[in-house]
Amino acid sequence: MKRKHRKSRTLAVTGGTGFVGRHLLRIALAQGYDVRALTRGWKPPEDEIAWIDGALDRPETLEKLCTGADAVIHIAGLISGSKDAFEAVNIGGTAALSDAARKSGVRRFIHISSLAAREPELSNYGWSKARSERLVAASGLEWTIIRPPAVYGPGDRETLELFKMAKRGLVALPPKGHFSVLHVEDLCRLILAVIDEPETVSETYEPDDGREKGWEHRHFARTLGRIYGKRAATVSMPKIVMRGASRLDRLFRRSNAKLTADRVNYFCHPDWVAGAERRPPPMLWKPEVRTPTGLKETAAWYAAEGWLR
Repeated sequence: MKRKHRKSRTLAVTGGTGFVGRHLLRIALAQGYDVRALTRGWKPPEDEIAWIDGALDRPETLEKLCTGADAVIHIAGLISGSKDAFEAVNIGGTAALSDAARKSGVRRFIHISSLAAREPELSNYGWSKARSERLVAASGLEWTIIRPPAVYGPGDRETLELFKMAKRGLVALPPKGHFSVLHVEDLCRLILAVIDEPETVSETYEPDDGREKGWEHRHFARTLGRIYGKRAATVSMPKIVMRGASRLDRLFRRSNAKLTADRVNYFCHPDWVAGAERRPPPMLWKPEVRTPTGLKETAAWYAAEGWLR
């Protein structure tokens, strides 16, 4: 793939304080980009990052974020909540940011979506992501959409519970199915790789770790177990059992519940494998982190940080 001679230098990033965003900022700085990132609330000044105090529902702060940038990278989003909350953040926030980009004269827009957008009828989250994709595609901007699968790596709290269960030797799983995974650093490399490639404009990509047909749930759990020197036992939970667990989670953890009813519908779908026809061109990007290696390094990070207690 032919590359431009001039690299975009200033990036406007939402979600820079989250799991993927923190890794993206670090890698972007290492590649020589200037970075401007949105943050809710004050953050101490940093020599290399210009923090913009703002939010997706504050349009004036989004224009401040975008002004003078060469590209916008939209990572921020809600992964758990009510349908109204998903609509406000994932749909309304994307609309507000694309409007701010147009008003600020920024043409390049990288939108981080989700594989859930492929099945919008399954969950409110997937519905909101599909709607956000349609907004971006109709924005008139030079857009690229990236739909990550399950993303893991140091700092991730969404897959942490799987590691905890694997360490105990018993992993509760959704019903039988396959899914793709991707190390967070590989995702960030892809995000940065598409910025200056005209061939990626108006394209939607589904990256993965390179494993054909994805991971079968039990195989993935046993791969995790081997990290701890165990043959992890696995239990596939029927959807009705997961719904009951969701009600208990909501009862005990209330608004902090992880296993929401919306997520049960998402987790029980049997096919979350990245589509081969939507893989990024190999001349542009290939995954570099082998999943067993990445999982082992992530487990070591969790242990060092005391997250596995």
